[in-house]
Amino acid sequence: SLAGTRAELHRADFFAVDWDAALRDLPAPVLVVGNPPWVTSATLGALASGNLPTKSNFQGHRGLDAVTGKANFDISEWMLLRLLEALHRRDFTLAMLCKSSVARKVLQSVARRDWPTRGAVWGIDANAHFDAAVDAVLLVVSKGEAPGEHRWPVYDGLDAAQPSRAMGVVAGEVVGDVGAVAETQRLLGRSEVEWRSGIKHDCADVMELRLANGVYRNGLGEAVDVEPDRVFPLRKGSEVANGRGGERFVIVTQRAIGEDTTALRACAPRTWAYLEAHRARFEARRSSIYRGQPPFAMFGVGAYSFAPYKVAICGLYKRLRFAVVGPQGGRPVMLDDTSYFLPCDTPERAEALAAALNGPLARRFFEARVFWDAKRPVNKALLGALSLDALLRAAGAAPVAARQLPLP
Repeated sequence: SLAGTRAELHRADFFAVDWDAALRDLPAPVLVVGNPPWVTSATLGALASGNLPTKSNFQGHRGLDAVTGKANFDISEWMLLRLLEALHRRDFTLAMLCKSSVARKVLQSVARRDWPTRGAVWGIDANAHFDAAVDAVLLVVSKGEAPGEHRWPVYDGLDAAQPSRAMGVVAGEVVGDVGAVAETQRLLGRSEVEWRSGIKHDCADVMELRLANGVYRNGLGEAVDVEPDRVFPLRKGSEVANGRGGERFVIVTQRAIGEDTTALRACAPRTWAYLEAHRARFEARRSSIYRGQPPFAMFGVGAYSFAPYKVAICGLYKRLRFAVVGPQGGRPVMLDDTSYFLPCDTPERAEALAAALNGPLARRFFEARVFWDAKRPVNKALLGALSLDALLRAAGAAPVAARQLPLP
């Protein structure tokens, strides 16, 4: 079908092409269109695929983020940035189908590099067109007049004549609605009380229990005999999100990260014996965070974990619902690591904070900054960007500073 035309067809490995040379001699304006693969580097690694770019920290992550999950990336992100690197000084337009999350990362990278570009995104129904359950867009980037044009209109669909909002980069971070961010700027700050995540142990079959007929049983179906003071009620993230709970319990091996667990031999011998019997399961935990830690170590544990009241939200749900979690059977309730919470010492303080966080001001603040297609849309960075004192003052309530929230 290309016979007799000026078209040329080349088949090549994207990562082996010298894109600067390939695009340099094309007459302007240059149009690049495509549908790069919607797959992450981690997925290709699991498939033992060699079709990957050379390993590098191209996103500029620092410290732990560079060696943990944040170093994972979408292959299309790398590809789009490589093309833009070769194109951004030219008169060009790049139009690509990609995941919404990739479009945001491209915007952030373009802003960080201060390339003179402008862009826009149009929503597409990936489920209908590609049978893919993912938020996706048509991303269009073209040459801008000058650096700093990092506000991209967002159209709800390909037929939309007007954008519904504009996403952009504020203080180095991508936000979903620049207008709403400006409206809620007075609430922006650093949370006066640090948001905490729940406990992480990666050994649910051993650590998490259910109580039936007065007997604890683990996920393996075994009866468990441990000291009662080491067992606490547990609320999973899904239970926080849906207002349920009360049936699960968890063994807590430490009261602070890094605490020596061998003391359990003397102070909780039954617990120690039970954990020792399942040591192999703990040693098989794959996360690097447990390396060099005491036996049966946990994370996300500290004095805040034992606060009697917590204002909690599940990070995985596409819902802004803050719940008050109080004691159960006279014991503080533990949360799992899919939840974030503010520790409180009285029910009155917890209820006041929850009422403010569930109110319209806080909702507007979070909705301007949250991306619901993210794997964990509600995260510590999002929550911690809201000044609780500013929120309470705006709502007509007394501010609640960190010193007003003593921990046990």
